[in-house]
Formats: sequence, C-alpha cells, structure tokens
Amino acid sequence: MKKAVSCVVLFSFVFLLSGCATLFKGTSEEVRFSSEPQRAEVWVNGLRMGETPVSLKLESKKTYQIEFRKEGYKPVVRNITNHVGAGWIILDALGALIPVIIDAATGAWYSLDQKNVDAVLEKQQP
Repeated sequence: MKKAVSCVVLFSFVFLLSGCATLFKGTSEEVRFSSEPQRAEVWVNGLRMGETPVSLKLESKKTYQIEFRKEGYKPVVRNITNHVGAGWIILDALGALIPVIIDAATGAWYSLDQKNVDAVLEKQQP
C-alpha cells in the first residue's frame, strides 16, 4: 500500500513540475522529405541536411524554409510553419503555473503544420 501511495505522489510531483506537452509530445517532430526526381538535396534554413527521401527531426517551436535542389532542375522552396496546440495550453493551465512556464520555455506546445514535404522539380531550360 505504501508503494502505491509513493508512486502516486511521485507521479503527481513529476506531473506538476513538467508541462503536459513536454511529457507527452516532446520538443521535436519527425518530418519526411521526398521529391520527384529522387536524390534532390534538402536544404533547411540554408543548411544542407541530406538527399531525398530523408526524414529529419525538427524543433517544433521553429519555422523552416526548405529548398530542394538538383543539378539540371529548378530549385523548389517550401515553408514549414507551426502553431500552438490549444489543448496543451488548457491542460497546462489545469496543472497550475509551472507547467505553462515549462511548455512555453521549451516550445513543446507548438506543433509543426506539416509532417511530409514533397516537391516536384522541373527541368531547367538549356
């Protein structure tokens, strides 16, 4: 009986000192990039991150400019935006001030608007 009470108290303590989104969702999300034709370079905010198809973990609190590049093809630019999940804010508010501060500081209550980013590259004119 004492172990069960201890577990409940410990869980409650951890829950109150953490934000809901931080606990259950985390601060980053996996995004999949693909292109036609394949093996296009993927540039995220000016940094080369690989070739398609590729999956990358991106921070939820940031926005991103994605550029697909392949020799002989016109580059394609896409943007990934984010939004605050109202459900996380409500759950945090029910838990008191500390969860709100934690999720706001870590950016965990943000979600990226896209989980898949696709591009069709056009051949450049000679």
